[in-house]
Amino acid sequence: MSGTELRLGDLGERGIQEKVLRPRYGSTEGFGDDSAFLAKVDRPSELVATTDSCPTPVVDLLREPDLYHAGWLLATINLSDLAAAGAEPLGLVVNYTLPKTTTVVAFERLLDGVDDCCRAHGTKVAGGDLRDGSPQLTATAIGRCAPGSRLRRSGAKAGDHLMLVGSPGYLWAAALLETGRATLPKAARDEIWDRACRPTAQLKAGRTLAEAGHVRTAMDVSDGLFATVRTLCEANGLGAVVTGEFALDEPVAAVAAQCGVRAFDLAETWGDWGLVVVAEDAGQVRKTLAEEDIPVQEIGTLTADTAITKGTAPWQGIAQERFSTSSWHGGELSTLVTEVLGV
Repeated sequence: MSGTELRLGDLGERGIQEKVLRPRYGSTEGFGDDSAFLAKVDRPSELVATTDSCPTPVVDLLREPDLYHAGWLLATINLSDLAAAGAEPLGLVVNYTLPKTTTVVAFERLLDGVDDCCRAHGTKVAGGDLRDGSPQLTATAIGRCAPGSRLRRSGAKAGDHLMLVGSPGYLWAAALLETGRATLPKAARDEIWDRACRPTAQLKAGRTLAEAGHVRTAMDVSDGLFATVRTLCEANGLGAVVTGEFALDEPVAAVAAQCGVRAFDLAETWGDWGLVVVAEDAGQVRKTLAEEDIPVQEIGTLTADTAITKGTAPWQGIAQERFSTSSWHGGELSTLVTEVLGV
């Protein structure tokens, strides 16, 4: 059997440990122990943790599936929750359930995706578990916050500004390009594809704003902008007036224009892992993030009235909700873009 055909079932647990995991993680302190080592406590901190499973990456529906994408997404999903707390990541603990028929090459692609994403965000895989069965990828991320700086979903008040941190629209711009609804020169197309495959958690923004005391409330955009704003409103007993205006990055804006999709309609999609922060002083947030070269735009204002509107009309945006008809677990590509963007 060639190296490219070798399967996890051919190695067994001990073989995987010695031939795949030890060469990769053997120098990590605590490798092989029952518990992962995260960090020495060298200063007062508040510890936070989050855990999430990885859905089917949309990019795997657009091109040939690659477990690298799932690995990157698994890490991003969890690190994005730490960003919403204003936390510094200490490490990820991973749990992979994979069929015995998974090739070692495919498994290593998964590990590459997780490890590359962790390195890009200044953290690491600290430990985990591997078992055989129906595919399921899960991780737990642990982080620390400066005492008293932890961001929460509650703590907002009427008159505060809603601000979206990050550059949304790349994932669904890639979908519009890959399904032939739009065309761009190769360099711009490659840029969009790369950003769609490797979304970035807004860790630096969350931590910077939290430690400076410029925001007290935040949430990552995991299920769409509407779902995020609605959840923040419910957590605070408030409503919101959203402007419905947004400026997209140039290549994403070009795709939207070709398809007749309004900028805000593309910005309110999910998959780019932005961060919504609530600020009393929007100007201070813009100034602070501009110094770090982090994009941010104001999208609306919280109100004492519990209604959520876009302009003067009720806002009925995109929202995923688990255990409901809107819960997303993949689907037919022919209908996926139409369901999300209406084109």
